[in-house]
Amino acid sequence: MSRFRSLWQASLEATKKALTWNVEDLIPPTERLIFNFNSREELKKWHLYSDSEYGGSSSASLEIMDEGNGLKGVFSGNLSLDVAEGSKWNISRSGFCGMRSKKFDGFIDLDAYDTIALKLKGDGRSYISTIYTENWVNSPGQMEDNSWQAFVFVPKDNWYIARIPLARYLPTWRGNVIDASMEMNQSRILGMSLSVNAGGGIPGARSGPGDFKVELDWIKASRTQ
Repeated sequence: MSRFRSLWQASLEATKKALTWNVEDLIPPTERLIFNFNSREELKKWHLYSDSEYGGSSSASLEIMDEGNGLKGVFSGNLSLDVAEGSKWNISRSGFCGMRSKKFDGFIDLDAYDTIALKLKGDGRSYISTIYTENWVNSPGQMEDNSWQAFVFVPKDNWYIARIPLARYLPTWRGNVIDASMEMNQSRILGMSLSVNAGGGIPGARSGPGDFKVELDWIKASRTQ
């Protein structure tokens, strides 16, 4: 009888473990860390771009620094409206810089989440958060990833968690909003970027040419519903 009870208890424990594993597998955690800016190794996941690639004069850097509260990423530089004379590029505007993640190893699935959260400390400027997804919106034959963008205002001198609903990201192509009703393919996220322009943005935010600086702690996906 005791042997039977032991077998029954062992079977019950195994069943509980199986049920627990299945529940955790079916219900993802409420937050998912995507990027953590806490080491120089993390910076290898990113590359910089600016209008200087097309004859502009803006510049940017991405570093890891410790300003008294642990290691953080610092994206900074200078926005310039100047364009080099004789440039072979016929650019219509200058004054932009950005940091873009290298493509993920495959893709990440954010179907279980509804919000992107960024912990930032900035300069009062408006930045642009971009999500790149597998191409299913652009015309066949176009090699570019789909891009979805949303403005994020970063208050000056204070750490701030910006929460952007994924539904607020608009489909764009080369910086212009696509005027059509489209749905982001959240299960095929290929990468992200954070950029800044000298013009445009959220009303009341600092704008125009000049220096910019934003500190980054982490980027997460979260589920609020």
